[in-house]
Amino acid sequence: MPYDEHLAARVRPLVQQHGLVEEKLTFGGLSFMVRGHLAVCVSAHGGLLVRVTAPDRDALLDPPHVTPMAMAGRESRTWLQVAPAAVASDEALVAWVARGVAVVHGLPPK
Repeated sequence: MPYDEHLAARVRPLVQQHGLVEEKLTFGGLSFMVRGHLAVCVSAHGGLLVRVTAPDRDALLDPPHVTPMAMAGRESRTWLQVAPAAVASDEALVAWVARGVAVVHGLPPK
């Protein structure tokens, strides 16, 4: 499934400034791994999938622009679907990417 290549080109330098980054094509789009952990994904459904901490999740919800990621009918406690409109500005994109990267920097490297 294709992903938004323009959005990926905007995300790439934001993630790369945080150290070792690996890009992987996944079923959900183009994933950006930092220190072996998935931090953010340019979704094949549009927008981003962003890793968050469970305690922060509910405060970040802003339907319809930011919703829990759902897989097989179950909502994730640590992943959000961020609609394209919510990352249209560079400032908003920087904030969302930084949030996902910050979460993985709190995890032990793989």
